[in-house]
Amino acid sequence: MKTNKMYEAGDVRVEDVPVPRVQQPTDSVLKVVASCICGTDLHPYHNMESHEHGEGAAMGHEVLGRIEELGEDVTGFEKGDLVVVPFFYADNTCPHCQEGWTTSCVNGGFMSGGQAEYVHVPQAQGSMFKLPDEIEDDSPLIPSLLTLSDVYGTGYHAAVMGGVNENTTVTVIGDGAVGLLAVLSAKKLGAEKIILMGRHKERTDLGVEFGATDVVAERGEEGIAKVRELTNGEGTHVVLECVGLMPAFEMSAGVVRSGGVISRVGAPQYNDAPVGASFFGRNITLTGGPAPTRAYMDELLPDILNGTLNPGRVFDVTMGLDDVPEGYRAMDNREALKVLIRP
Repeated sequence: MKTNKMYEAGDVRVEDVPVPRVQQPTDSVLKVVASCICGTDLHPYHNMESHEHGEGAAMGHEVLGRIEELGEDVTGFEKGDLVVVPFFYADNTCPHCQEGWTTSCVNGGFMSGGQAEYVHVPQAQGSMFKLPDEIEDDSPLIPSLLTLSDVYGTGYHAAVMGGVNENTTVTVIGDGAVGLLAVLSAKKLGAEKIILMGRHKERTDLGVEFGATDVVAERGEEGIAKVRELTNGEGTHVVLECVGLMPAFEMSAGVVRSGGVISRVGAPQYNDAPVGASFFGRNITLTGGPAPTRAYMDELLPDILNGTLNPGRVFDVTMGLDDVPEGYRAMDNREALKVLIRP
């Protein structure tokens, strides 16, 4: 089968490898219907060091597919079922999972290898989410359903952890797929004022369609001043930080209202951040983390099925497996917002 591997920064290759097989009774194997390239994949695309022994890393942690093979301990599913798998697999039975924190599962881990024709799924019983039987592989709902794996669930997690409701004003930092779906999520949860900080007009235009009431293209101190101008100098109750870089964190601290919440879902590319006296004095709450997207799927599915929401609009380019290296280049150069892969 074809798969995509990354060998070092900027080096993504399409290779032929054996089709994966069930290795443990808790495993499954899926024939991939749709996968994608994530903004998080661009971090190793920028800085991955060359792998020892020439081994590449199998790429792709967001996947929707049909069950090809099931381990003997996986029940309630049948071969051919269409399922979506979260970016972090989990048994869904450990104490953390039972409290909704599937990304802290004691038997869990990050998915990989989704940018391929077939993918191996560990802890399949707790990870796979079955989709309605009537959905065909060419359904127009497929892109939106795939967002349940990561980007929609992650944007929604940011809003939930931030406590967004009809009484909160919100700033979303980042106009990538997660940031745009954080806007959609904040709107879904009732926020009436949503400021989107981003400078790519084609993206922020989509953000406005998703529910943003204001767009701030400025960055740094200039951007902070603009948000405060839009909020009577007070800042917003909630900031959804969807980038993961230090300048985004610093802008979050600058635009959050006293007593407010900064909810981070952008994977931090730093180890230290200022959370001392300035946060303490203003009663600022810092929250967020890797989204337990499996825990949100039941809640988010109905709006997709009935057409109320269309989070799949974040996919603006579709490619086959042979073109995935070009997809990385396009996303890295901001020529694509998010690349959908159809094997």
